[in-house]
Amino acid sequence: MAVRLFVGNLSYATTEADLRSYFGTVAPPSQVVLPVDRETGRPRGFAFVEFAERAHAEDAIQRFNGQVFNGRPLAVSEARAREDRGPGGPRPVGPSGPRPGGFGPRPAPSFGGPRFDPAAPAPSRSRNFGPDAKPQRGGAKKKQKDAERPRGPIPVKATSRSFTLDDDSPEVELPDIDDFATSKPKEEKEEEEK
Repeated sequence: MAVRLFVGNLSYATTEADLRSYFGTVAPPSQVVLPVDRETGRPRGFAFVEFAERAHAEDAIQRFNGQVFNGRPLAVSEARAREDRGPGGPRPVGPSGPRPGGFGPRPAPSFGGPRFDPAAPAPSRSRNFGPDAKPQRGGAKKKQKDAERPRGPIPVKATSRSFTLDDDSPEVELPDIDDFATSKPKEEKEEEEK
């Protein structure tokens, strides 16, 4: 009975002919399938190699799993039927660690970037785009101080009376305020009077 092998972590430059000659050192493979992406036409980075005899397939797994081929270490294992691993999904990786093919969860990036946590709640989609607003300083204390501040006209201490722009009441005589822009020095006034 024929045994199909899964060959993962292939270089995108690898061709069917390369795989036939490489796995042909054990025994000539009966079939080599190199799936390509439907949209781009590029290889997807894995292949299936089928041997007519189980002994040849097991020998190929022992010989080529973890070996560097076209600059990348291969992951060679026996291919499982689609029913065993679910429809179209990735191969399951148990909590005990990576599967025998050498692949498993990727290690966390060491460059200090944010890490993806699948258990974390999804961020809200109702956010505005752009940077977040700067946090307000003072908070409730500042609002309380603003509420205590007096509002309205500015008091003037000289007359103990407040003045506003709307203040045109004729019944109260306003004090004489010296206006530097319109007043003349005393010396000039005395000369004009003479």
